[in-house]
Amino acid sequence: MSKDTGVALPPMKFNLWGTVDEAKPLGPSTAGLLKKLMGVVADPGATAAMDVPVSDARLTPVRLTEQDLTTFGGLIGEAHVTTDDAQRAPRSRGKSSLDLLEWRHASDNSGTGHVINAPDAVLAPASEEQVAKVLRYCTAHGIAVVPFGGGTSVVGGLTPSDSDGSRTFRAVVSLDLARFDKLTDVDAESGLATLRAGLTGPAAELLLAEHGLQIGHYPQSFPYATIGGYAVTRSSGQNSAGYGRFDDMVREMTLVTPSGTMTVGQASPASAAGPDLRELIMGSEGAFGVVTRVRLRVHPVPQVKRYEAFTFKDFPSGVAALRAVTQTGTGPTVIRLSDEIESSVNLSSGDKAGETKSPPGCMCITMYEGTPEHTASRHKETRDLLLSMGARSVGEDPARHWEQGRFNAPVLRDSLLDAGALCETLETATDWSNVPRLKKAVGDALASSLNDSGTMALIMCHISHVYAEGCSLYFTIVAAQKGDAVAQWRAAKTAVTRALTENGGTVTHHHAVGKDHQPFMGAEIGELGLEILRAVKNRLDPAGIMNPGTLVDAGVGAGGSGAGGAAGAAVGEGAGGAGNAGGASGTG
Repeated sequence: MSKDTGVALPPMKFNLWGTVDEAKPLGPSTAGLLKKLMGVVADPGATAAMDVPVSDARLTPVRLTEQDLTTFGGLIGEAHVTTDDAQRAPRSRGKSSLDLLEWRHASDNSGTGHVINAPDAVLAPASEEQVAKVLRYCTAHGIAVVPFGGGTSVVGGLTPSDSDGSRTFRAVVSLDLARFDKLTDVDAESGLATLRAGLTGPAAELLLAEHGLQIGHYPQSFPYATIGGYAVTRSSGQNSAGYGRFDDMVREMTLVTPSGTMTVGQASPASAAGPDLRELIMGSEGAFGVVTRVRLRVHPVPQVKRYEAFTFKDFPSGVAALRAVTQTGTGPTVIRLSDEIESSVNLSSGDKAGETKSPPGCMCITMYEGTPEHTASRHKETRDLLLSMGARSVGEDPARHWEQGRFNAPVLRDSLLDAGALCETLETATDWSNVPRLKKAVGDALASSLNDSGTMALIMCHISHVYAEGCSLYFTIVAAQKGDAVAQWRAAKTAVTRALTENGGTVTHHHAVGKDHQPFMGAEIGELGLEILRAVKNRLDPAGIMNPGTLVDAGVGAGGSGAGGAAGAAVGEGAGGAGNAGGASGTG
């Protein structure tokens, strides 16, 4: 069963962020910076990983039986089931630096390279009913399921696992949502639209634009991430100051679980009818079931955009100004502040000899969308407030330049990894009063761990999501690869995540939990909180097949006779209805 004519190949190459055509080789000034600061001798223009074929990577063998594959073919159509390595590889990992480094270790023509544990098959159902049938079969036959949307997880949310810590599964399948690609209804009067979970961000915006509407949600993963992925990772787009996070936009979701199908979200703008069950599904990363459709708040396509960039003498001054803007409610659609290092070393902004250097200080970008009158008033109020707090205007160009290149940074990371540099990002959030303490703690933890590994680290930070009571902090780290780069970064990530939990930060603001952050969930929500999540998972997914190891561990005693009996009951009871499930595990 290796036909793949009915299974869409993910657009991103399996071992890169993006496609080969998007590859961005290092320029001479970036290569010079790496050599000067870290001793990394880069070859400008080199793209070592770009040409690696799937055949060079070593994947785990397929463990499914012919009977399994025949049954799956009968459930969803033979053409929509594949075991081809070309399809398994891009669904084996997400797009964190750890994921990409693993691929570089696996591409070894000598046959001795690292083996990548891959899903045993890729299934592409087309309806909630088909999803439910697949989940029932997998529950009954001990097969784990990892929902797949855009494949952009950067926290290990897509890594297939055949164990949840207590139970072992005999195989893992990737459940691809690409065929869930429709805009099913639009209520322009109420500002609502229902989209299937497999729609990518660009595809969704194009469909809505036909109705004069948009979502306006632009995470850095926008070119590839999906609607379902946005929901199950609690994505936060770069326009969050104006439109909110994605979880603020979600009105209703359909979830297909091994125990049945449910639609969560009230059929009214607000309700006091008990706890909001949407909160259980948003952020669940495919651990409870598969999100298949999402009803969203949408708004008219803006008539105009206005831009202005500012600089502040230092980061604390800029932070105070962003707080004032947010708490006053002046209303920019985008407001972001880079620290001194990120403002002066923007690796994604271009690499042309003799280009104009960034002005000194900390760069602040603002953008405004809407009607001409509304954008003008919001722009003036924001501008006046920023200037009163020590900002200096540097005009439109930096803001426009940022908007044009805002999806480029992940592409450059591939060239940095190939050059021998370590490049990764992490994010958190905290209250305004705690920003200085947390930023210092993160910097200290990263510098200490990476210095111990034998390299200095370039640590950059920006604020891109703001709230009345606090903000996010987004860090980009560049260092030299020393020894085992995977172990090197794991040690640094463990140290910095511990620092987050001890200094008033969340372990993740919008990248989600995945497998990388799961060990720290106890520190985030407490043991009783973990027990609540386990109880929800055990009710919806009694056999534990849904994305094992992601979000929440199995806990003590999982997989015993009670779980087995519940699993049997789930196979026999009404999972035939269709619902909704994660369009991707960890796309943000």
